[in-house]
Amino acid sequence: MKIDIILAGVGGQGILSIAAVIGEAALSQGLYMKQSEVHGMSQRGGDVQSNLRISDQAIHSDLIPTGKADLVLALEPMEALRYLSYLSAEGWLVSNSVPYVNIPNYPDQERLDAGFSEMKRKVILDVESIAREAGSVRAANMVLLGAASPFLKLDYSELEAAVRHIFGRKGESVVELNLKALSMGKAIAEQVFKS
Repeated sequence: MKIDIILAGVGGQGILSIAAVIGEAALSQGLYMKQSEVHGMSQRGGDVQSNLRISDQAIHSDLIPTGKADLVLALEPMEALRYLSYLSAEGWLVSNSVPYVNIPNYPDQERLDAGFSEMKRKVILDVESIAREAGSVRAANMVLLGAASPFLKLDYSELEAAVRHIFGRKGESVVELNLKALSMGKAIAEQVFKS
């Protein structure tokens, strides 16, 4: 078992929380894990990218070669398109559809849509709207993680346990909110498989 994941977004969106939940779930299943340092500006609005590698065998490098990622998981659509060259031919893109416009020459929606239209294996969703429906837009990262859960090769129950552990110190209501967001994202990905 091996999965190589590129995580992308902008600072403040919760990329590190996604990595923490995936990492905890992987370690609880006895798997090896390596994560590169987060590249980019971690303050709110700066681009952020990280490599996350999980395997049942020892991992020798924390960097994923171009064209070898099994999954690009992005909280921001322009950042998703930036890292598509890392995705393998059999890989999946799971991305937020709503831009975080933080630069004056941000591409228009038509250019973003054109970039996504070329992808055969994708789940594109408005994570903020779904998170708002779950109870808080702050859980958008867990919606995205839920949408990626069918591609992670990890037990979903371990992801739920990791959410409980990571968010537990923030109180039961925060845990339940994040679990609901995770579940709603998973349900959307499952619909993509049915169609």
